[in-house]
Amino acid sequence: MSAQPRNRRGRLDAVVVGGGVVGSACALMLAKQGLGVAIVEGREPPRWSPSQPDLRVYAFSPDNAALLDALGVWPSVCEARAQPYRRMRVWDAAGGGELVFDADSLGRAQLGWIVENDLLVDRLWSALSAAGVRVHCPARVESFEQDDDGVRVRLDDGSRVDARIAIAADGANSTLRGLAGIETEAHDYAQRGVVCFIETEKPHEDTAWQRFLATGPLAFLPFAGGRTSIVWTLPDDEAARVLELDDESFDRELAAASAGMLGAVRVASKRAAFPLRRQLATHYVAGRVLLVGDAAHTVHPLAGQGVNLGLRDVAGLRELVVDAQGKRVDWATPHRLARWARTRRSENTAAAWTFDGINRLFSNDEMHLTLLRGPLLGLAGRLPPLTNLLWRKASGL
Repeated sequence: MSAQPRNRRGRLDAVVVGGGVVGSACALMLAKQGLGVAIVEGREPPRWSPSQPDLRVYAFSPDNAALLDALGVWPSVCEARAQPYRRMRVWDAAGGGELVFDADSLGRAQLGWIVENDLLVDRLWSALSAAGVRVHCPARVESFEQDDDGVRVRLDDGSRVDARIAIAADGANSTLRGLAGIETEAHDYAQRGVVCFIETEKPHEDTAWQRFLATGPLAFLPFAGGRTSIVWTLPDDEAARVLELDDESFDRELAAASAGMLGAVRVASKRAAFPLRRQLATHYVAGRVLLVGDAAHTVHPLAGQGVNLGLRDVAGLRELVVDAQGKRVDWATPHRLARWARTRRSENTAAAWTFDGINRLFSNDEMHLTLLRGPLLGLAGRLPPLTNLLWRKASGL
């Protein structure tokens, strides 16, 4: 499918490679700013179905809800299915205190929302054509070349896209990043995140629960209809083992791992697992190529910040474009793109290493760390200014 861009000069302003949440939001944002944009995606995104919830869910932050609201899609997401969460409780299985974030004490209606990946993509894609985005799907990047003026991207369907810049939003194994010669630094955690939906004996109380175990964190995320989404981080071999359990055995082991915080549990969907790693691009700009989202940074999911960080890349780019347009200057000059890249890489790298440190601190059974980490959580929970600061940092406000 395709729609004619607004750019009349023949060359587009931007081509976005990758049509996931971050890529489609980026394309829509640029088009909303009056720029000529194309998006390239290898497969047609599945339509969201309310009867088949997507196992991939995000703890969506207020700042990114505001971004999608500015793009005109957040109301339709909320009308479909976005579960607010009003509290977050974090504690360590070895004992000690508890860290609690509460919307009332923070002066908020909610801390955030639990939202499905497929729903976000569905609503974003529904807005692309009307915004004037030229859609190339299914299509993949076959080759590209660039000079000081722009890029020329050749697709596997034989077409070519010429644009002033190319934006790689095609995931952790980004083809465009590789073609641009941008390297990454990666670390495999040798862990997997086991995900599924469950039904629980006790109500979830609009609360996100996270219990740190020696094998990795276990998160219970409130979902619509009284269900709960879980992300159970386990070493690779343990993840493979629990995926093979029958439902009754899985229910029993999950209830034990959660210390019965929501009573008895019953698995209510298929189960899946995804590998966990930290991967950081050495730089975010190479000539006329920019990286956003997982193409630039992949982080541990324990804080649920992966897609939030990616959308903050988009929000930062939006600020750059709006500022330049207000000053009637070129938004895509090398020094402006470099400034955006420095800011985003600094924030994302700090976040990645923070999550890495938390995972290393809590995902082990070393005695001195076990004695330390519970009291540290308790101390943070007893200092309201620190709790407020931690939440504001995570929420982007």
